[in-house]
Amino acid sequence: MSSDPFKRLEELRQKSLLGGGPNYIARQHSSGKLTARERMELLLDPGSFIEFDEFVMHRCTDFGMDKKRYLGDGVITGFGKINGRVVAVYAQDFTVIGGSVGEMHAKKICQLYDAALQLGVPVIGLNDSGGARIQEGVDSLKGYGEIFHRNVLASGVIPQIVAIMGPCAGGAVYSPALADFIIMTKKSFMFITGPKVVKAATGEEVSFEELGGAEVHASMSGVAHFMSETDEEALLLIRHLLSYLPSNNMEDPPIVESDDDPERMDYELDDLVPLDPMEPYDMYMIIEHIVDRGSFLEVHKFFAPNIIVGFARLNGMPVGIVANQPKVYAGALDINSSDKISRFVLFCDAFNIPIITFVDVPGFLPGTFQEHNGVIRHGAKIIYAYSQATVPKITVIVRKAYGGGYIALGSKHLRADFVVAWPTAEIAVMGPEGAVEIIYKRELAKAENREELIKKFVKQYRERFANPYFATSRGYVDKVIVPHETRPLLIKLLELLSSKRALQPKVPKKHGIMPV
Repeated sequence: MSSDPFKRLEELRQKSLLGGGPNYIARQHSSGKLTARERMELLLDPGSFIEFDEFVMHRCTDFGMDKKRYLGDGVITGFGKINGRVVAVYAQDFTVIGGSVGEMHAKKICQLYDAALQLGVPVIGLNDSGGARIQEGVDSLKGYGEIFHRNVLASGVIPQIVAIMGPCAGGAVYSPALADFIIMTKKSFMFITGPKVVKAATGEEVSFEELGGAEVHASMSGVAHFMSETDEEALLLIRHLLSYLPSNNMEDPPIVESDDDPERMDYELDDLVPLDPMEPYDMYMIIEHIVDRGSFLEVHKFFAPNIIVGFARLNGMPVGIVANQPKVYAGALDINSSDKISRFVLFCDAFNIPIITFVDVPGFLPGTFQEHNGVIRHGAKIIYAYSQATVPKITVIVRKAYGGGYIALGSKHLRADFVVAWPTAEIAVMGPEGAVEIIYKRELAKAENREELIKKFVKQYRERFANPYFATSRGYVDKVIVPHETRPLLIKLLELLSSKRALQPKVPKKHGIMPV
């Protein structure tokens, strides 16, 4: 090491840039992954990154660790900009002791979080780590606990986005799980106990991908909100996602200039919903026809596909979209979709993003599996989330709105600001077929031609209740519109609601207790 102080600084900087060294960098590339610094360069605006704590090293001397003291201790931390907006970023460096988390590694992340909270800027984590650094024992566990605590402190205050770009195992999984959004690359995996532990416990042979790969967590567990093929795709997705979000809970989401006419009336909408209430259609078509062209970014696409959630823009204003998908389970609500909706609604409410709900719901999915696994408890989360949300809430009843599903999905009774309905809307306790079996039970029992009498009663029920006008007469629907009027009306309503302020609760409380 040079005795010249300026030369010494340059030598340390160059050493820091090399991470674990050329051999480990080559190994990272050969596995199809970028290095931590390469990821930073792609994520952030050119020349905007300011690194902190780059010369930090661990203090462990056991198990030969005194010979493995790398500058930065396996994580790069600092601030940069994305599309001109300041963000806090950390990137775990797998070339340094497998990106394992020790005391000083964790301390760097915690200090980044503390600064981000003071500045009111999002935190973005690029995770690529073998997990807790075993050689440091409880010091490593302490580090994880302190990171988790920062995740909780930041929840609902600043957006937290984590990309899993390699392994994420053991206790390490809980920091991303506490964040707002998780993106997993196809090269990544997350699990609490690895394949060897699973085999020892159950005798079951399972691979990393089968246990906790991106596809598993995107479609089955719901842990991952997005899935990407490559590191590059994940980093571009983070930039895109951030464009819908405010920097903190005290700001409004960023409005962009739109080249889509706010008065555009799309007459194709008038023919998208079949007149036969049992015939499915694609809710994506409705969303795409209404929002600014090309602006819809779906969240949790592969998880609980009977419900669609995501971000879009209306005249450049970010909104959160919740919608039933009639092509899957007829759009019925179930355990997974309840979790999907409630979490998304809570996020939008925390960060001042208006919620627009497109309703075509026959109710909750029946069956012993749903009942035994807590559909009541999970379904209650939707009601809790919508009731608690104070951001502008606009509901469009497209077709069926039956029973508890009608109430839960942003009804007037849960304090939606405006509820509008299309002429195809049906608002009732249940579908006509089920209703007449209960209402006319005695008449049907005595009928000579039961099937003909059912058809007659169903027709009568439909004429009276299977339309939006009865609910409108009670004030539960504010306006009935033809579908092509939806876009301009939603934009006008959003402008009207832009000054909405939450009323303080009459009964003081620390917080409610969500049915988790």
